[in-house]
Amino acid sequence: MTALTLVIGSKNYSSWSWRPWLALKRTGAPFEEVLIHLDDADKVARIGSYSPTGKVPVLVHGEVKVWESLAICEYLAELFPEAKLWPEDRAARARARAVATEMHAGFGALRATLSMNLRGRSTRPRDKLNLSPEVWADIERIVALWDDCRRRHGRGGPFLFGDFTIADAMYAPVVGRFRTYQVPLPPSAREYGDAVWAWPAVREWLDAARSEPPIPRYDVLLAA
Repeated sequence: MTALTLVIGSKNYSSWSWRPWLALKRTGAPFEEVLIHLDDADKVARIGSYSPTGKVPVLVHGEVKVWESLAICEYLAELFPEAKLWPEDRAARARARAVATEMHAGFGALRATLSMNLRGRSTRPRDKLNLSPEVWADIERIVALWDDCRRRHGRGGPFLFGDFTIADAMYAPVVGRFRTYQVPLPPSAREYGDAVWAWPAVREWLDAARSEPPIPRYDVLLAA
């Protein structure tokens, strides 16, 4: 098979890079990782040499270049059907695509307020007293979404659709945000988050993220 190359940004901060990286790890296929730190002086030129949008992530597969996290995940699902990156059941698969797309397109208030910072820890817990109604509405929607997927399609497994799928890859950075900013969650959401955090590929990414040099301008929200 033609070699796969995934171009990503800093592991501590780049949530969009993390999502297709997890999906690619789920396939078990070998790939080359090109990591471009978001504080590198030549990052614009380096990213531009791979990406038509000037952004990461980008998957390079021979002459094919795929950008945008969810598009990369879909490409991998077609390339590696045996990995079952989407649920086999049609109804479950439709719901998994819907919730993955909802993450890709939505929750702007949450993402803007609680940016990903895996090595950081908020100086104070975040709750309804220090989060806007818009952010809290995003949190409540995500918790309800997780509960609904696991109840309808979890099949007794730890993830949204039983086994780890693209849907879980899309929400892994949200689990990280909840942990970094100490967002209070109901037991069901904490249970799901613990399962995601224990998945071996997640642990591998976290170990690498924690070894990266910090970018101070990205850390300001931790003390906010």
